[in-house]
Amino acid sequence: MSVMDILDKRSAFSFEVFPPKTDVGMEKLCGEGGVIDQLCSLKPDYISCTYGAGGTNVGKNVEVLDKIKQKTIGVTHFTCIGNTKEGIREQLQNYLDHGINHMLALRGDLPFGWTGTGGDLHYATELVKFVRQEFGDKFTIAVAGSPEGHIACRSLEADIAFLKQKQDNGADYIMTQLCWDMDQFRYWLDAIRAAGIWMPVDVGIMPILDQAATINMALSRNGCVMPRALCEIISKNWIFPNPFVKDPFDADVEGKKASFKAAGIEYTINQIDEYRACGINGIHLYALNKYEDVAYIAKEAGLIDNV
Repeated sequence: MSVMDILDKRSAFSFEVFPPKTDVGMEKLCGEGGVIDQLCSLKPDYISCTYGAGGTNVGKNVEVLDKIKQKTIGVTHFTCIGNTKEGIREQLQNYLDHGINHMLALRGDLPFGWTGTGGDLHYATELVKFVRQEFGDKFTIAVAGSPEGHIACRSLEADIAFLKQKQDNGADYIMTQLCWDMDQFRYWLDAIRAAGIWMPVDVGIMPILDQAATINMALSRNGCVMPRALCEIISKNWIFPNPFVKDPFDADVEGKKASFKAAGIEYTINQIDEYRACGINGIHLYALNKYEDVAYIAKEAGLIDNV
């Protein structure tokens, strides 16, 4: 079964994990009874796995996916960064040899100091076309969608045009980038349908658990709008002098962290409700290589059965 088979029948539910840099982290994620085993107990339709800029930890990416595919569908992220055409062929064939035939085709975030991909392909549109030319229908291909427009794109309209090009080049479905602005998401969803983009939309959700991580995710790469309600949660629980300082002088650090996390989880659950009311095709929850918090969110949001 492929992800497309699932999306054709019903809404999907899935997780995203990342390959840890240390052996201890890998054991915690992939070991017997580890996070992947725990996540799979929730019966997700698939689990995707990222890899680092320039493919710096591709080996561990494959190791994580080998574990995932024992229990559910594994989807690998795959970027143009530092990749030659020959290298892409070899890596993707290696994934097929490991029984991994789903991918998220990305340009990839440029490593610090880079001005281009440093490879033979420069955009995800080219990657999708290349994979289809080289491998036919052997891969189910997801592509990123940016409801607020990609930060490197000249306009939202241009970004939608490129998304249509990804579809025309053979992409199967959309996994959206982070978006907290629901009015913007609704506008984007209507706009892509008006542009003739029929691909199913699987919405990426980052649980709001930590102040610094939330701010960093919004501003460092994505340029996300942070709605007033989310800003209020941050402000009411602000850790002085700021949440990025390792040793803050705030006397109530732990209390504020706990209060922020509780409010953030409630915010995440409510946002999932709003997304599902839009008629989207799936929820893709960033697990952050953890179990308890995302399991609670998934259950409270009604994504999985409580029995």
